[in-house]
Amino acid sequence: MTTYPDEARELLAEFPVVDGHNDLPWALREQVRYDIGQRDIATDQSAHLHTDLARLRAGGVGAQFWSVYVRTDLAGDEAVSATLEQIDCVQQLITRYPADLRRALTAADMEAARDEGRIASLMGAEGGHSINNSLATLRALHALGVRYMTLTHNDNIAWADSATDKPGVGGLSPFGREVVREMNRIGMLVDLSHVAATTMRDALDTSTAPVIFSHSSSRAVCDHPRNIPDDVLERLPGNGGVAMVTFVPKFVLQAAVDWTAAADENMRAHGFHPLDTTPEAMKIHRAFEETNPRPIATTATVADHLDHMREVAGINHIGIGGDYDGTAFTPDGLNDVSGYPNLIAELLSRGWSREDLSKLTWQNAVRVLSAAEDVARDLGARQSPSNATRSDLDG
Repeated sequence: MTTYPDEARELLAEFPVVDGHNDLPWALREQVRYDIGQRDIATDQSAHLHTDLARLRAGGVGAQFWSVYVRTDLAGDEAVSATLEQIDCVQQLITRYPADLRRALTAADMEAARDEGRIASLMGAEGGHSINNSLATLRALHALGVRYMTLTHNDNIAWADSATDKPGVGGLSPFGREVVREMNRIGMLVDLSHVAATTMRDALDTSTAPVIFSHSSSRAVCDHPRNIPDDVLERLPGNGGVAMVTFVPKFVLQAAVDWTAAADENMRAHGFHPLDTTPEAMKIHRAFEETNPRPIATTATVADHLDHMREVAGINHIGIGGDYDGTAFTPDGLNDVSGYPNLIAELLSRGWSREDLSKLTWQNAVRVLSAAEDVARDLGARQSPSNATRSDLDG
């Protein structure tokens, strides 16, 4: 008799996971300053990272959007340079591990990688500060292989409001809308994780291509501003986009929201950024946890979000974006990139069909990138590159 874990692995062999967000490049920057020989992911890196090649294989990952994230305290040209270093890191990984990783720029490349048994490696820039208010820089990132840009990270930028900052421009400014239009024209996916709900709605009003949420969960299930309100999920069928559930406990488990606020304040009190995952910072985290037990999210917690998101947005509009190596903590059963079969097994136990799960893991994400390429071909034949500046449009 086939068990759910066996059935999950069989399904992932045919329809592997397209994961929307993994912060391995930033972890490599922070831990070893991009000396990837010190973190050889062809060997077991479980002492240092959520990610290595063996665990990606065990997890049934067939395509990975590697985040080329830079912190928001890096601004202007410094942010652009750091983003270029992140892109270079991904390129180094692809060059070093050609039997396992395949550079992917298109949906067809993703399918080719699957056929070859390699992991399609795409890139996503996390935060509009990475382009320093320059549409030419946006186009340069696309030319280097970046296939989505998250409009903000944790802080507002001049033309877009973040979910975790005070309202600034009230969503997207006129220049922000122009950024979205130019992303549509070149075929770069608009990523609405991290942005304020007002920004989400403005982007949906503006975009003629499907949008994504590369790593966000349901606000109705866990009331955190990083999550997606139901009215936005309800708009995804009309847009064609995909919301990719994240595993970060402080975004999926309500009890973890309050605990995280206290833990973050403790990190600041000790002189560390709350998102710091260096060994020194993790010692502070662990000491805090010893006296303040951390609420534990589980695979079932994440599945609860997917159940709700499927109900509201529909099966064609959900996916997976774990945020591994970008979070200090992970749910039980989803401890690292090898854990995806546990989530699929949980969903099978809840009655999800093979057809539904193949859309969740592979088909929806590939379809969205393909649709963005179609829009870009149409717009590119009719429109010239935009050279608008923020001062032109926002005054």
